[in-house]
Amino acid sequence: MMIKVHPDISGIKPYIPGKPVEALERELGITGSIKLASNENPLGASRKALAAIRRGLKKVRYYPDGAASELKAALAEKWKVTPAEVMIGNGSNEIIELLVRTFLLPGDEVVMASPSFSLYALMVGTAHAKSIQIPLKAGRVDLPEMVKAVTKKTKLIFICNPNNPTGTIVRQSEVRRFLSRIPKRILVVFDEAYAEYASDPEFPGSVQFLEEGAPLMMLRTFSKLYGLAGLRIGYGISRPEVVDYLNRVRQPFNVNLPAQQAALAALTDEDHVAKSLEVNRAGKAYIYAHFDKMGVTCLPSESNFICFSLSGSDPKVGRDVYQALLKKGVIIRHLGERHLRVTVGLPRENRRFIRTLKEVLLRRGK
Repeated sequence: MMIKVHPDISGIKPYIPGKPVEALERELGITGSIKLASNENPLGASRKALAAIRRGLKKVRYYPDGAASELKAALAEKWKVTPAEVMIGNGSNEIIELLVRTFLLPGDEVVMASPSFSLYALMVGTAHAKSIQIPLKAGRVDLPEMVKAVTKKTKLIFICNPNNPTGTIVRQSEVRRFLSRIPKRILVVFDEAYAEYASDPEFPGSVQFLEEGAPLMMLRTFSKLYGLAGLRIGYGISRPEVVDYLNRVRQPFNVNLPAQQAALAALTDEDHVAKSLEVNRAGKAYIYAHFDKMGVTCLPSESNFICFSLSGSDPKVGRDVYQALLKKGVIIRHLGERHLRVTVGLPRENRRFIRTLKEVLLRRGK
């Protein structure tokens, strides 16, 4: 006998992560593959963070600090807020889930862009609420259309900035106009997983709007720039009452000890951050230059990945090229039809990606 499942749950399409190198090599019997699919820092974690992880391992018989007090204090100092305004999560993903569990009732609505981070809609479905997905405009989140989508049922708005998978941003003035039109009863969530990579001077400061009284939450992660994706740690900043409600719902000891200590150390390693940003800047410039020569269309990215499109009449070209790259040990992300996304890697990885993409496209053209 099959247990009955609510249709909102049975209809969810599970999140599909980037293909692991080990799995690909087992399947194809190859070695030396590179993964440019999940937007990880190609330099990895800093030496300071790795040293902190090793120190943390000596204390793993103890439960971690359930309040993550030291890390909260460090983040509060960094952002000039109080510790009561800081939420620590098992990755920022956990905080997204906690927001949904805390504030949504069945039938409520959540406004989000499309395409954007797929976890938003997935989590909303688990709460038996409705995702209102607003198409991107020229590859960017369309804030005016989001405003129009707000109804009496709207409880949350998710804005991924820079947006994943496009890497585009909404700017300071646009956000200010947007927030002025959103009812105070709605919590606006700015998911800024890639914000450290943004170089546009008009990239908005979400904490500033919070200080001005806007009903919002800023999400950040240590998975991207700081290279700690495997430890699963992120954080959010919002009003104390929002953080208080989320802490009532979260699991005790939700963030492990090595993760807390690594995050603390990562915050102090400015040299590693600077080097990571420079590797990303140079890598994007290299890929852009070769895309231009190859006639490959891409969106200008304020993140550590590039979304690009392939021309041709065959709508399966994206899938075919993705599969061909896999067979040559280059893992990127297929987004649908002609659209793909590549993480900016180390110089040798970027060169291999471009070289292999040229080979695949040349073979398809014959």
